Amino acid sequence: MSETTALELIENRTFDEIHVGDSASLTRTLRAEDIQMFAVISGDINPAHVDPEYARSSEFREVVAHGMWGALLFSNLLGAELPGPGTIYVDQRLRFERSIRVGDTLTVTVTCQRKFEHNHHILFDCLCTNQEGERVIAGAIEVIAPTTKIRRPKVALPEIHLTTTKTARYEHLLSITRDLSPIRMAVVHPCDVESLKGALLARDRGLIHPTLVGPVLRIRKLAEELGADLAGCTLLDVPHSHAAAEAAVALAREGQVEALMKGSLHTDELMSEVVAKETGLRTGRRISHVFLMDVPTYPRPLMITDAAVNVAPDLVTKVDIVQNAIDLAHMLRIPEPKVALLAAVETVNPKMPATLDAAALCKMADRGQIKGGVLDGPLAFDNAISTAAARTKGIKSVVAGQADILLVPDIESGNMLAKQLEYLADALAAGIVLGARVPIVLTSRADSAMTRTASTAIAVVISHARRANRAP
Repeated sequence: MSETTALELIENRTFDEIHVGDSASLTRTLRAEDIQMFAVISGDINPAHVDPEYARSSEFREVVAHGMWGALLFSNLLGAELPGPGTIYVDQRLRFERSIRVGDTLTVTVTCQRKFEHNHHILFDCLCTNQEGERVIAGAIEVIAPTTKIRRPKVALPEIHLTTTKTARYEHLLSITRDLSPIRMAVVHPCDVESLKGALLARDRGLIHPTLVGPVLRIRKLAEELGADLAGCTLLDVPHSHAAAEAAVALAREGQVEALMKGSLHTDELMSEVVAKETGLRTGRRISHVFLMDVPTYPRPLMITDAAVNVAPDLVTKVDIVQNAIDLAHMLRIPEPKVALLAAVETVNPKMPATLDAAALCKMADRGQIKGGVLDGPLAFDNAISTAAARTKGIKSVVAGQADILLVPDIESGNMLAKQLEYLADALAAGIVLGARVPIVLTSRADSAMTRTASTAIAVVISHARRANRAP
């Protein structure tokens, strides 16, 4: 048997092969995804079709399909079966008699009503009924029928998967702050568009009472250029970015603010003040950074650490990095987070320090030196996030394929991993520094106001958790 004959074929019926009375039918059940896909393709975002809240107050009481979604089923039938390949649409006259709701099963039928020999046109009666036998769409369509036989392998179409928008995932992340009051936050040198917009957006979303620390005239001028209102903001005037970092850290050390947000200054400039032995915000825990990622293709929030602060952490530092991330997971209501200790391979190799550290960390967790999470490693990235990959390699682990936290070997691998997920996988990224006296929103200077506000939501959760722990 040839390769072509083994494939599923699509074949037409020519003008001469079709007779008056010939018909064809297909059946299709409407899914919610069909409505969403049609809206994406057509750009028709009429709230009757895509906004459940609005639809509940409409005459239909629920979202309904676009009428043309049902009409397209006729096009499907005519183009693929009767007459099939080579058919050219000429005219259609359709009446839309009933709405189509999610779960409705439609049967569409086209019947040859009349043939025109001089130009090979065919007029088809068209009828669409639902599962109750009720007429939904009726009318007629005229086409030019093919005159030559066409028999071709069916083309395999690409798979299309709908994912929630980044805006929807952003709103979901902000929901973790529901019922939490705003916190006092110092925003360090908010002297570019995105850092000032991020602070003001967080203010407007009820997350923070901002103290803007920087050159006041410059901040006011930027706000004026943006048409932004600084109402509700406290302004602390300092001459430059280094002075802003020093002043903001002092505010946090004195308890006047509960969190910091990095503005338009370099990370090293802020963090050098944070880690200063005499005047900084050190605690008994090593300071580390966590990216909280909402990745459309992963079923749970994913935390990556450390991708921003510790360059090449040793084993002792990794203990604190892991514990910081586990503690954050608890605050985010993940009761027993699964921690995957990443390396290039999933076996211990003396020539690969990351694998030795992973093995040691697992044993330290067994001995209670790391608390509150389930650790496993070394695990390669595919085994950490894919149960199928782990199964193929024969890895039996409660962490493999279900990781909540990824501990990366060093800052380079972590930063590249986080940025790849953000820019290639459309992940929503929020970043936070842990282990200091206050949480620190430490975003890239290239990050949007939305990313900064998402990161602020995490700081709010941490601050309220600390308030609760201090309560008598």
